[in-house]
Amino acid sequence: QVQLVESGGGLVQPGGSLRLSCAGSIGFTLGYYAIGWFRQAPGKEREGVSCISSSDGTTHYADSVKGRFTISRDYAKNTVYLQMNSLKPEDTAVYYCAARGAPSYLDCGGNESAYSNWGQGTQVTVSS
Repeated sequence: QVQLVESGGGLVQPGGSLRLSCAGSIGFTLGYYAIGWFRQAPGKEREGVSCISSSDGTTHYADSVKGRFTISRDYAKNTVYLQMNSLKPEDTAVYYCAARGAPSYLDCGGNESAYSNWGQGTQVTVSS
């Protein structure tokens, strides 16, 4: 079952912006979980990009995206967003959102193995 669905990817020029969305499918409430964004570029390992906790809304960012990306949550829309500004070619990757698994599902932390529910990914390409 697909419980998380990413959208908003596309082709953008360097310096441009994209807003990714991670929406919960019917019956899956994102508000119960810490939600992380990950990305995987061609030939590279999947890496964590950002995370927002459910317990207190604390946000986390990889050093490579600090100051450029912002994660946020809209409980009413059952959606988590990743606003990406000042995009660079090295940001090119497939971006995934994922929900933290039990028992620590409220909080960010751990690596990708700590996240139990994943979307299918959305492609972000930064190129002139």
